[in-house]
Amino acid sequence: MSPPVFVAGIGTISAIGNNVSENLQSLKKGETGIGNIKYLRTNYSSLLPAAEVKLNNDELATLSGFASFISRTAMLSLIAAREALNDAEINHLPNLRLGFVSSSTVGGMDKTEDFFSAFLGDPKKGKLRSVVNHECGSITALVADKLGIKHHLSTINTACSSSANAVMYGSRLIKNNIVDAVITGGTDSLTRFTMNGFNTLMILDEQYCKPFDNDRHGLNLGEGAGYVLLVSDRVAGMLKKEPYCSIAGYHNANDAYHQTASSPDGDGSFWAMGGAIKMAGLQPSDINYINLHGTGTQNNDNSEGAAIKRLFQPHFPKMSSTKSFTGHTLGASAGIEAVFSALSAKHGYVYPNLRFQTPMEGLGLVPETNFSTSPNLKNVLSNSFGFGGNCSSLVFSKL
Repeated sequence: MSPPVFVAGIGTISAIGNNVSENLQSLKKGETGIGNIKYLRTNYSSLLPAAEVKLNNDELATLSGFASFISRTAMLSLIAAREALNDAEINHLPNLRLGFVSSSTVGGMDKTEDFFSAFLGDPKKGKLRSVVNHECGSITALVADKLGIKHHLSTINTACSSSANAVMYGSRLIKNNIVDAVITGGTDSLTRFTMNGFNTLMILDEQYCKPFDNDRHGLNLGEGAGYVLLVSDRVAGMLKKEPYCSIAGYHNANDAYHQTASSPDGDGSFWAMGGAIKMAGLQPSDINYINLHGTGTQNNDNSEGAAIKRLFQPHFPKMSSTKSFTGHTLGASAGIEAVFSALSAKHGYVYPNLRFQTPMEGLGLVPETNFSTSPNLKNVLSNSFGFGGNCSSLVFSKL
């Protein structure tokens, strides 16, 4: 039996709050973070709603400690990663080998876009400091340097499953005694490139998204960061407080169906969920709540729904998509939802699926529409499925 891995600290910033407490209050109250675009300079600001963090770059700089010319992606990352580190209270532990595994799909692209806007108009304009941190790994290094992490750094980009794979990789680092603790998750900021790209795919909703609703019309993009600090069994025994939960199982699968679409039968999703549940030593009937990938697009929700029906019918767990609150934060989504799932496993929280009205035809799946607490909730399954067929699922279990 492989060594256990525990969630000792959590941290997040999203459109529904600047820390874990504020996010949780929004989830309890049913208050979405989706709205009109205010901070991203885009032609779609009045046409396509999005879930922006409610701070401009100067305000984020003050909160994070970075200079305001640093990428918004890095500032979001530092705020959430630092909260997870402080929450775990591990600084007193001697000779701790601490790692950082972070995910992103845009890296410092938000600043690169600003550079080229100026540079293309006049080659003498544009500041090179805006492009030196373009690639995703640079964001990880900036944050790790601020936090003083030197034992292990990795950056993962597997589209929308990125943060889930970061959690998986971080767990393996601990199981193989490479680190004692590791901050895992991801970060992404909104960019014009992302907005234009998803709009070209015709999968953005002009209204607020309705995941798993039969009358859904697409997703709303979001931004933010979410991290969980994982520790070994040895470190968990030295903590001042009990961990939130364990990472009981995880699995990655790829159906290789299409570059930007999931298999209609949900093959990748089915394999990922089934593999994670098997690794946890559980049966599908042991899963009490599913944090759905649930983007709100026709293809994704049909595919994920088909996979859930194949694996769980006739008895479905409670389920919901918190992207109805945070929007789809791409590389950060699984990190943010890992924070929500850890809270769910510890406290029995089940989150509402906002704006759900009509079940999808032929599936019989009805997401939760109200916040609730279930004392019998023990195992949470969190799904994250990305472009290119990269599907990952995580199981968070109550201690």
